[in-house]
Amino acid sequence: MTTANAELNIGGLIDAIEPGKLYRSAIEEIAESVEPIIAENETYRKARVFERLLIPDRVIRFRVEWVNDDGEVELNFGWRIEHCNAMGPYKGGLRFHPTVDEDTLHFLAYEQCFKNALTGQPIGGGKGGSNFDPKGRSDNEVMRFCQAFMRELHRHIGPHVDVPAGDMGVGGRELGFLYGQYMKITKQRDGVLSGKPIGLGGLLGRTEATGYGAVTFVEEMMKHRSEKIEGKRIAISGAGNVALYAAELAHQKDAKVVSLSDSGGALICEKGFTEEQLKELVEYKEVQRGRLKDWSGDGCSFYSEDKPWSHVDHDVALPCATQHEIEEDDAKRILDRGCTFIAEGANMPCTHGARVLFHDSGATFGPGKAANAGGVATSCFEMHQNAAHDAWSKERSLEKLREVMVQIHEQCVEHAPKENGIVNYGAGADRAGFVKLADAIVAMGV
Repeated sequence: MTTANAELNIGGLIDAIEPGKLYRSAIEEIAESVEPIIAENETYRKARVFERLLIPDRVIRFRVEWVNDDGEVELNFGWRIEHCNAMGPYKGGLRFHPTVDEDTLHFLAYEQCFKNALTGQPIGGGKGGSNFDPKGRSDNEVMRFCQAFMRELHRHIGPHVDVPAGDMGVGGRELGFLYGQYMKITKQRDGVLSGKPIGLGGLLGRTEATGYGAVTFVEEMMKHRSEKIEGKRIAISGAGNVALYAAELAHQKDAKVVSLSDSGGALICEKGFTEEQLKELVEYKEVQRGRLKDWSGDGCSFYSEDKPWSHVDHDVALPCATQHEIEEDDAKRILDRGCTFIAEGANMPCTHGARVLFHDSGATFGPGKAANAGGVATSCFEMHQNAAHDAWSKERSLEKLREVMVQIHEQCVEHAPKENGIVNYGAGADRAGFVKLADAIVAMGV
C-alpha cells in the first residue's frame, strides 16, 4: 500500500461498501491511478470526492412481470443504478442478458461516470438492465417484456434526469418497444432514450459509433507511436454492433480484419474478411440474428467454444464482446501472436492480470473508458438533436464523433504517466475523468 493509500484508507473504504468482484476490480484500478492526485489536492480530500464516487446516488430494483407466447407469467429482475449526476443527467445503457446482476451494473455504472466525463459532454453516469434474455424469444415476447420493464422504469427517467441507451441485448428493436411504451404512459415525446430507431428521433450514425470510435482511438494511439493502421492485422472478438462496425471501419482504412466471435466460438479469416463478407455478416447477425457457426465464407474457419486470440497472428487486438473475456492466459496468447496494440471495445473486457501483462510487455493498451466512449458521445448528440427538434446528418454525427475521440486521446496523453516512452493510457484515462468529476463534485457543494 502506498503512503497516499494508507493516509486515505482507500482499502478500508472499499471494504466498507462490500463491493462485488467486478465492482471491486473497477474501484481498485481507478484508486491506484488517482491516489497521487488526491494526495496532492487538499480540496479533493476535504470534499471526500473519492468516497462520494464510491456509493451511487441511488439503486433502483424492481420486479418485471410479463406474459410469454404460451400465456404463462414470467418474472425477471429490473435495475437502474443512477451513480453520479454531478456533470449532467444520468447516462448509460440498459443491458438485457441472463448474467446481469447488481454487481455487474454497479461496475458498469461506476465506469460509465469516468467514460462520460472523458467525452466532454454534459452527462452523468448510470447503468441498468435485466436478467431477461431476448435470445430465442419472439418479437412479441420481447415487446411485452420491454413494455413491462418500462411500466416501472418510466417513473425514474426523463430527458433532464436520466437518459438510458442500448447495450448488450438492447438494440433498435428493444429501444423502439421501450420508447413506444414510454410515450403511451407519459404522453411525452422527448429525448428520454438514445439509440432509438431513426423514425422515433434516433441519430444517424449512432449504430456505428462505438465500433468506429474504438478504431479511431486505435488509429490515434498508432499515430502517437509513428505507426499507421493501414495493412495492420486486427483480431476482433464479438459479433454485435461494436465488433461489426469496428471491422467495417478498419477495413475502410485498409487494415485486415482476421477474426470475429460470438458465444458459440471464433470465426477466423487468415487473409482478412472482404468488404462483401462484412456486409453479409452485418445482415446475418443484426437482422437474421444468426450464429457464426452456421455462417460460411470463403477462407474462413470456425472454432467451436473458443476465443480468437490463439488462432491467428495479429498486430491489434480489439476485444468487443463482454467484460473480463480476456484473462491472463488470453493476454499471453495475444502477445505471443505479435500483437502490440490492444484497445477495449467492450466495457472492461480485460481482467486486471491481463492489463498488467500488456503493460509490462511494452504493448500499447487503450482502456474501455476511452476507446469505448464513442457510443455514449453520439448518444449525447442524439439528446442535442431531440432537444433542438433537429435532424443531424450521418456525416455530421461521424465527424463530431471523430473530434471527440481525438480529444479523448489527447486527454489521456496529457494526464498519463510516461514510462520508458510508452503512454500509460489506463492511468491517463482514469485521471482525466476523475479530475473532471472531482471538480464538478466540489463545485456543487454538499
